[in-house]
Amino acid sequence: MERSISFNPRGDNELPNDRSSDVGYAANDRRLAYSRSFQQSHGPRTPAVTEAAKPFLDRTVSSIDMPPEIYSVDGNDVFYGEGKDVEIGKVSVLDMVWEIFGVLRCGNRQMKRLFLLIALNVLYSTTELSIGIFTGRVGLVSDAFHLTFGCGLLTFSLFAMATSRKKPDHAYSYGYKRLEVLSAFTNALFLMFMSFSLAVEALHAFIQDESEHKHYLIVSAVTNLLVNLLGVWFFRNYARVNIAYRKAEDMNYHSVCLHVIADSIRSAGLILASWLLSLGVENAEVLCLGLVSVTVFMLVMPLFKATGGVLLQMAPPNIPSSALSKCLRQITSREDVMEVLQARFWEVVPGHTVGSLRLQVKSGIDERPLLQYVYDVYHDLGVQDLTLQTDYT
Repeated sequence: MERSISFNPRGDNELPNDRSSDVGYAANDRRLAYSRSFQQSHGPRTPAVTEAAKPFLDRTVSSIDMPPEIYSVDGNDVFYGEGKDVEIGKVSVLDMVWEIFGVLRCGNRQMKRLFLLIALNVLYSTTELSIGIFTGRVGLVSDAFHLTFGCGLLTFSLFAMATSRKKPDHAYSYGYKRLEVLSAFTNALFLMFMSFSLAVEALHAFIQDESEHKHYLIVSAVTNLLVNLLGVWFFRNYARVNIAYRKAEDMNYHSVCLHVIADSIRSAGLILASWLLSLGVENAEVLCLGLVSVTVFMLVMPLFKATGGVLLQMAPPNIPSSALSKCLRQITSREDVMEVLQARFWEVVPGHTVGSLRLQVKSGIDERPLLQYVYDVYHDLGVQDLTLQTDYT
């Protein structure tokens, strides 16, 4: 016998509505799932000892059989596309762009600063590309394409900032916050590729004659450095290698900051290489490019590991594995628990930890005290959403 139980902290006066009659299900319909709700308090919690404070079982329609036009988020009814002929996956690009500009107009300061930084980079890269085409400077054209690709990634970061503000809907029940994690991972991946390309460029400069170095690129490097330093000042609060990510937007802001810092280091390395070459220093370009490559790699690696861990649903880094093992031992030591199976915990986004457990319990017991105990143990550990499945032996 199996029963899936999900925990949604609610007050006793905010009971979920029974939707059985709304969708035409009978009271004994087997397609009904049980959801469990508990009182949530922001202060210290005390054990539920009164009859009114006891956790309850409420029968609601399972998400599999929920009609597509009805979806519940935090107890509030959300009608997807209400009043509009909108279907999932069929939103026009124009509507999406218009919505993003609307969010940007009333957005926070960081979003407006990022938009200004993107505009400056687009203006500069367009100018550099035009000059490179008309003068036949391949180096300028190559650098302009590099900046254009970087602008595309920054634009994706801005898109993630705007889209993550949308509320959860039928298609994305956890919301759009994870898009910011994906944006940060994309920026980190691009910077890793840039580090690798700089290492290859340093090796190429070591093989060929350095007298062919393009000294005219120093003007482009100085201009690019000034633009990127402005971006570093915009996101100076995130100008650190290791940051404790409390929210998904922290990852995105940090990735943008590392992006402009890496571009600034790259421009500074080209300026230094040109200056050392003018002084007659041998292998100056190899030394500078190699140093820049290693620096960028060291800067971006912590972000790359953190974002990759969230996307791969690794165990939450803010909860030690020893603490999770201790909780499992506490639950297994109870007399009414035979075995704990399939204990899984991960982060949807930084600061939002979810988990699921499968418990084998003795048949005929009152499972409410057990479920309350398990919920309290993991809630104190920092698990916000917990789903339990009980199997009777």
